[in-house]
Amino acid sequence: MKYRVTIQKEGLPDEKRVIEAISHFAVYDQVQKEGGVVTELQEGTSSFALPTWLNVTIGTGIKRVEVIRMARNLSAMLGAGLSLSHALSVIERQSGNKYLKKVVGSLSGSIKQGSSFHEALAAYPAIFPALFIAMTKAGEESGSLTEALNTVGVQMERSEELTRKVKGAMIYPSIVVIAIFIVGILMLIYVVPTLTNTFKELGVKLPLTTQIIVTVSDFMAAHAILVLGLLVAFIASGIAFIRSRVGNRVVLAISLRLPVVGELVRETYTARASRTLSSLLSSSVPVLDALAITKEVVQADKFARVVEEAEDHVRKGELLSTAFSEHANLYPLLMSDMLAVGEETGKVAEMLKQIAEFYESDVAEKTKDLSTIIEPVLMLFIGTVVGIFAVSMIGPIYSLSSAF
Repeated sequence: MKYRVTIQKEGLPDEKRVIEAISHFAVYDQVQKEGGVVTELQEGTSSFALPTWLNVTIGTGIKRVEVIRMARNLSAMLGAGLSLSHALSVIERQSGNKYLKKVVGSLSGSIKQGSSFHEALAAYPAIFPALFIAMTKAGEESGSLTEALNTVGVQMERSEELTRKVKGAMIYPSIVVIAIFIVGILMLIYVVPTLTNTFKELGVKLPLTTQIIVTVSDFMAAHAILVLGLLVAFIASGIAFIRSRVGNRVVLAISLRLPVVGELVRETYTARASRTLSSLLSSSVPVLDALAITKEVVQADKFARVVEEAEDHVRKGELLSTAFSEHANLYPLLMSDMLAVGEETGKVAEMLKQIAEFYESDVAEKTKDLSTIIEPVLMLFIGTVVGIFAVSMIGPIYSLSSAF
């Protein structure tokens, strides 16, 4: 794999060059041995790239829960005394996923050929996240691979559980909104035309809102296939946009401005960053490497930039908590305050773990109440839509009947 790297060396201008290595961790190691620091790293050397708004993640056929289970099972088998290659062969035989079976077989083959486990994992960055590879590397170097795999399994499980709870809380309102949308389209295509014919026969003068609904209904009824095609295209492009980098930024910016959801998003990313950094530091990963990996795990641009600033602060010899205290609008002040205490007492990893546990439990409680909070808003929305439709369509009939 080739990487485009910007290297900073003391007293020298920044150097840009291409380095060929098995993973980006190997790049960091090579540059560090040369006495430099990687300030920018990009995978690949091709001059052509897709626009950022088209940078959509494609699935691998392997679920995150299967990777978590693999880490936990490997930890258990290594703890029981099995060799790594034997443990991998057991997982390969037991796996019901043909894609995972193939990947594990490849990992086992690489290890038998003399490769280290973290180097073998680095060949599959779309399946094994940077956190998994870094923790494995730290475990191999310190001779505590069993504990490292167990820690990464717990970390990924907590992160997945947190994401699942937040998504689960949004299922109910999403279903309601989609149901209203579908019912509205069906009424415009099948119900409104019947009432429209009645209005035309009786020569009823229609108010503006009714005229708008009738016009939309006539168009949809006359071009049902076109409307259906446009609807499918709109949904598909909407999903692609949301999954893209630009779409993520837009959704995140909107979410942070919403009353209840904004706080939930902030606490979710705080818990993820704290848990990741705590796991890496407790596994003896160097702080700069830990921050670089945490930045990748966090993913959301706004929150990742704060971690990047923290990396710059630490590189200059400043406190880690400083960067987080300057962005209280993203990371709560409690995090920077507790980090500062951890730096004073020399227990940063433990303090980060406490921060993660606090916000994970807080998010879990808030997601339970989210449906209750959203329900009145949904009822108001439904009532408004139904009310406008009812007044627009029934009003002319009522005025006609009152005229006789």
